[in-house]
Amino acid sequence: MSKPLGILAAASGLVAVVCGAFGAHGLKASLSPAMLATWETAVSYQFYHTLALLTLALSPLAATTSGRLAGWLFVAGTAIFSGSLYILVLLGMPWLGMVTPIGGVLLIIGWAALLLAFARRHGSDH
Repeated sequence: MSKPLGILAAASGLVAVVCGAFGAHGLKASLSPAMLATWETAVSYQFYHTLALLTLALSPLAATTSGRLAGWLFVAGTAIFSGSLYILVLLGMPWLGMVTPIGGVLLIIGWAALLLAFARRHGSDH
């Protein structure tokens, strides 16, 4: 179990719910369908990786090097991927679309690290 990753997962979940509600109720009338879809993509990816991070934080894999790496990559990837999309929509800064893929790559590497953590796992459930 990892307290820091658990705290970050809970904070990310809180932010994802707030952003989801804000998009549905505060932004829906003022955004184009394309920008609303961008916002919803950010919220969705944040939720997916919040749940992955929470599961990892509660898992014994969080004590492994690969597990910790996966967790921190999920944190950084989510912040960059979803964060850049939130800012792009709110501030109309389309150049941030160039930053978003960096977050996506970090998320992909995080999943690879999690795969490695499972592959290296020792135990009776081979």
